[in-house]
Amino acid sequence: MADEHGANDAFKNRCTKAARTLESCVTYSIDRIALDESNEDRKDNTLDVWLREGPSTPDVVISLSPLHSVRPWEKGLGVSFIDGISLVHLPKLPSPWPAEAVGRLDRSEGLPELAWLRIAGPIEVDAVASIVTVYVAQSDDAASVLR
Repeated sequence: MADEHGANDAFKNRCTKAARTLESCVTYSIDRIALDESNEDRKDNTLDVWLREGPSTPDVVISLSPLHSVRPWEKGLGVSFIDGISLVHLPKLPSPWPAEAVGRLDRSEGLPELAWLRIAGPIEVDAVASIVTVYVAQSDDAASVLR
């Protein structure tokens, strides 16, 4: 969702849209998480989170890259329900960050706008990235409409 050629607020607007989509996923469960740490530079790593509720609702996949921060979770847990989910836009300097984000990363002039994903539950996900994409499964039936 990085948009270097778009309007000044393009990335913020895309984060807001993604956050609204994810708000409807609090009844979902984390079906799978994939953290690709195969790259030498940590910022080239990616995180994908698959969310699922059931056959009558669309599956949702959250993809984050390049990662600026990811806090580890207890690996090996199976499907996990979600207690809370949020995606917060973190603007570049000189704009301030939300109070809960202060101290997450070393803020410098070169740090771009970021997206901060947090999922609370038995499996907790906490990641900050420059690009966030939220995929929602498409269908011709009731699964094509998010609540």
